[in-house]
Amino acid sequence: MSQKQLKEAFISNLNGTSLLEISAGLSLPPLCLLCRGLLLILYYLHHGKPLSSRKYSLLLDFLVLVSPLLFSCTVLSPIIFFIPVILAAFCAGIFSKIYSQAKREASAPFGQIVKEFQKARLDPECIPAITVFRVYVNVLTSISILAVDFPQYPRRYAKAETYGTGAMDLGVGAFIFGNALVCPEVRQKPHTTQPRFSSLARQVFSVWPLISLGVGRLLSVKSIEYHEHTSEYGVHWNFFFTLALVRLAASLLLAIFPKHKAWLVALAVAVPYQLLLSTTSLKTFILHGSDGRGSRLGFLDANREGLLSLFGYLAIYLASVQVGLWLLQRRSSVRGWLEAFGGLALAVVVLSVLLQLCQACTEPASRRLANLPFCTWVLAHCLLLLGFFVLTDLALVFTKLLVKGSSVPCCWKVVQPPDSGKKHGMEVEPVGRQDKLSQLCLISAINKNQLLFFLLANVMTGAVNILIDTIHSKAAFTLCILHLYMFFNSLIMYILHARNIVLKFW
Repeated sequence: MSQKQLKEAFISNLNGTSLLEISAGLSLPPLCLLCRGLLLILYYLHHGKPLSSRKYSLLLDFLVLVSPLLFSCTVLSPIIFFIPVILAAFCAGIFSKIYSQAKREASAPFGQIVKEFQKARLDPECIPAITVFRVYVNVLTSISILAVDFPQYPRRYAKAETYGTGAMDLGVGAFIFGNALVCPEVRQKPHTTQPRFSSLARQVFSVWPLISLGVGRLLSVKSIEYHEHTSEYGVHWNFFFTLALVRLAASLLLAIFPKHKAWLVALAVAVPYQLLLSTTSLKTFILHGSDGRGSRLGFLDANREGLLSLFGYLAIYLASVQVGLWLLQRRSSVRGWLEAFGGLALAVVVLSVLLQLCQACTEPASRRLANLPFCTWVLAHCLLLLGFFVLTDLALVFTKLLVKGSSVPCCWKVVQPPDSGKKHGMEVEPVGRQDKLSQLCLISAINKNQLLFFLLANVMTGAVNILIDTIHSKAAFTLCILHLYMFFNSLIMYILHARNIVLKFW
């Protein structure tokens, strides 16, 4: 077999992993974020000032926010269920140290602190969990697209061939989910009067970079004979095309139907599509081609997975628009966000039950088909990750209130402290200091240039695969390459952010 055939075989015919293992993996990014925040608060507690060095800030962010994820999906994957426990215990130890020292300085009883925390007012214009969710989906995707070509990346995490739930299968759906959370239909102010099709016009203009990237990827892959997993999207199709078409179709539907009924439109797309898969020969066509033997004759046959899975991804996008509208409802108190967290937890439970029913009544989840179980699974686990991030932010708000003047980038600002806050050493977070700290945050840096970050990751992945025999790499070499790859990509985003450069002109 040629090197190209070897690499294609290496990422083909896989079956995914368990939902429990994916859930355990999803707990890692919030725990890393919590750990980073607690370390910054502890630093402030001991030095009386925030970490101001850009060099050390980048190093801390990379080592705490990114590096544990690299290890957990490679050499530490056999103990993936223990890693969250270890991180949680480490965070508990840091919090205990912060609390014990803060308690000596502020003589408020714990019960009083909790009451004042619940009354604390948060910046209603900012929801850090959405930003962090989108950034971490991008980071995890960037790690996986290169790591999957190394033997240290477990085959069960890679995309499943037909049925199954691999970690990379979830990443595709999560990308759609994250884009819908910040789409124009969600960001538009509730009582603004705009032409009905204005969002559609903006989306038509905004998707041309995605289409250009899709064409560029297609031409480059074919010209250098880069290894491909054809059954993923087809011969000519790729994820950039999917993302562009889904955004356009969703904007058209939301221009026709009320956006606050987006979940109904999602059901009207997903359920009939699943019925067609279950009752007609559509599923056979997608999986086996027009001749039943995997033919790729004609454009539709050649790209059947990418074209027909659009219905499932469109349903995910529309349902995610509903989630975005619900999240952006004005909540300015900690109590309000605790109730929102309860709503997210309830939605996860309901969707998890629906997932089991869907799989029992129809078929297992399939990214290749983008069937109803796949859509339900993606929504359930994306809401789970989003809920974890909301809980992490609330925990950091509580800890910041314990330490007078402390601040954490990409976390809620307390815009109105409790009435008795100053009496117990609690105060509102200085706005100027938060703005300064946001410049020293890797999450903010990636968020400013997310498409560039993803594009750069794709280009660097291709370069590494061309230059290196990834399949036969040793563990130490693999970890070195992955760390260099992610650090270089992060460093470029950090430099652009420090210079306030946003490479977006559409």
